[in-house]
Amino acid sequence: MKSLCIKTNNSGLLNYLLNEFNHIDLPNVYFSENEFKMYKNIIIHYSGHDEPLFLSKISSILCFLVIDELEEDLLKRLLLQNYFYFDAVERNKILTICFDLMADDFSQLFDQKFKILYDIFYRFLTNHKSIVLNGFINFRIKNYFSLLDHVLNEAVNHFVIEKEYLEFISLLKLYINSQSSNCEMVHLIFSSSESVLLDENKNLVAVNDDIFKAKYLSDITFSCNDYILNSLLTLLPKKIYIHLVDDDIDEFIHTLQLVFENRVNLCTDCNICDLYKKIPHSEHL
Repeated sequence: MKSLCIKTNNSGLLNYLLNEFNHIDLPNVYFSENEFKMYKNIIIHYSGHDEPLFLSKISSILCFLVIDELEEDLLKRLLLQNYFYFDAVERNKILTICFDLMADDFSQLFDQKFKILYDIFYRFLTNHKSIVLNGFINFRIKNYFSLLDHVLNEAVNHFVIEKEYLEFISLLKLYINSQSSNCEMVHLIFSSSESVLLDENKNLVAVNDDIFKAKYLSDITFSCNDYILNSLLTLLPKKIYIHLVDDDIDEFIHTLQLVFENRVNLCTDCNICDLYKKIPHSEHL
């Protein structure tokens, strides 16, 4: 006979375990609940002959306990411990990003977490007859905490980038609203391969590619889109007609919409779009 004792004072975890043991898919398993001075104990007895299978079942239940019942609190604890300089609202946003990242890669990440926890629980239960859940989780699942910390670090990076992006958008909007327009309108013919600016008479507008005079610097390298934005910030047109040759609203177009707001009008089907689509690539303006 193999006997185990699981100790915890957390009533939520206790009820979770009792429910799981009530539905365990293994014969010859008997359990009882006892309350002692320091802990509430679940005593489990197995009278069968496949001890590895019994330990595997118990280890799996404990893995699901950590992932399903404790993971969010553990992430919050790591977040407060390692990134205490963010305020409560920011930490909640980072936590939401964590869940999104884990949802995007759910199967692979879940398998990683489960394997880490399973190996730790199984090895421990093979050599010990009792386990104190709180102490075990705090001190014996470091590899699991490392994995959570990796996800958390990625979430923080996403949050910081998004925060800086929004601050950048806000600064550009302040600049635009504080300056006078230098022209009535421009046409931006936009495709994934190149972008062209035309004035209201459909004449080519020279793109400002002087990085030393640029009002917008996005990176050490400067793409065509950087120069287009810099030119728009110099011209500050009252209306910007964006002609989407590829019918694709990418991040740059989204940025223009945020920065120039109601000055932007999108077009995917007009004479300019049709004309541009029919011109061979080598003959584009």
